[in-house]
Amino acid sequence: MAQPSSSTRVVLASLAGTTIEWYEFFIYGTAAVLVFDKLFFPSYDDVVGTLLSLSTFALAFVARPIGGALFGHFGDRLGRKSMLVVTLCLMGGATLCIGLLPTYETIGVAAPILLVALRVVQGLSLGGEYGGAVLMSVEHAARTRRGFFGALVNTGAAWGLLLANLVFLLTSQLSDDAFLSWGWRVPFLLSAVLVGLGLLIRLKLAESPDFQEVRERGEVRKTPIAEVLSKHWPRVLLMCLAYIPAGVTFYIATVYSLSYGEKQLGLDRDMILQLVLLVNVFTIVAIPFFGWLSDRVDRKRIFWVSIVAMAALPYAWFSLFQSGSFGLMLAGFVLLFIPYAANYGTMPAFFAHVFPPAVRYTGMSVGYTLGTVFGSGLAPIIATWLYGGTGSWLAIAVYMTAAGAAGTVAALFLTERHSAETKEEVPA
Repeated sequence: MAQPSSSTRVVLASLAGTTIEWYEFFIYGTAAVLVFDKLFFPSYDDVVGTLLSLSTFALAFVARPIGGALFGHFGDRLGRKSMLVVTLCLMGGATLCIGLLPTYETIGVAAPILLVALRVVQGLSLGGEYGGAVLMSVEHAARTRRGFFGALVNTGAAWGLLLANLVFLLTSQLSDDAFLSWGWRVPFLLSAVLVGLGLLIRLKLAESPDFQEVRERGEVRKTPIAEVLSKHWPRVLLMCLAYIPAGVTFYIATVYSLSYGEKQLGLDRDMILQLVLLVNVFTIVAIPFFGWLSDRVDRKRIFWVSIVAMAALPYAWFSLFQSGSFGLMLAGFVLLFIPYAANYGTMPAFFAHVFPPAVRYTGMSVGYTLGTVFGSGLAPIIATWLYGGTGSWLAIAVYMTAAGAAGTVAALFLTERHSAETKEEVPA
């Protein structure tokens, strides 16, 4: 087992790299809502342009399972560390290129085509990033700290979104013409500096002890993906469904809310960005707390109860969002994100032990990323379509409840089948 100081270095390195990856991923999502419909899809009306722009956002989620399978395969064969270096380079290169990309006005239809291609590269990268970063932290940690260390890595999404929103808040102080002309590019170009720092940190990491043990035992699989799909596909499916409520909750509240609040409620864009920023500060504290709690209380119980709460609370969140009062809206966001934080805080250690160590990177990456396709990538599009068809937030709330119901059932059957110490399968 790695020494505590080594474990701490690994989790901090994983957190730093994951934060950078999510920052780059989220600046695209924010730009997709605020400017891409105007710059890359200008020949459509507002609703169609927004849907097309959000579709490019969702496309990356379709690419994530492919990236999860690809990088998971090599992560289970060659090691976790090398894959994390590759994914960070891919994400950084794609994000920088988006910041330099000519718009539709300059090169016509080639602009959205190139945008889509770069978004796919981002999706492939993030598909391989999550499983590797979580496993490096969880597998380096002592058994009694795996929930806490895994949860720290999961705050990378909140740190990334926080950083993305801060940068967009600063650039949004520009005039509308300046922001549309060049201001939106600044967050993408800044990523080059962050990626350089992230690589310096990740190149110094030691390989995962669990993977080293698998290699020493001669148990490295030649085709991990084939074993996962033939022997462990029920666990992949259950993991996919169990993730969906968190993805739907997070992306409707942090991505779709930007469009809904500005275009449907007439709220100031900066006010909504501030709400999202503040609730992410809250999750940065709450997610590690629930990870710490999961090392002391039944992890699966916390995970399951949190899904039930996420299914019930969208009605209160939307009602408070409608108020137009900053204080009431913030209360609604916090109320919704308490169960989200409980769910996302227990998820890394819970999901990491669903599969045996020899195929853990592949199994976790494929199951998790498939969930992001249906839970995360499609959520803003479905919410936009539901509101466009009904003119009411109630349909969106019902959709969030249905996602919670599916996740609740899946979580009941999902089990940590592999212990941290023996690597042996234990009874369900």
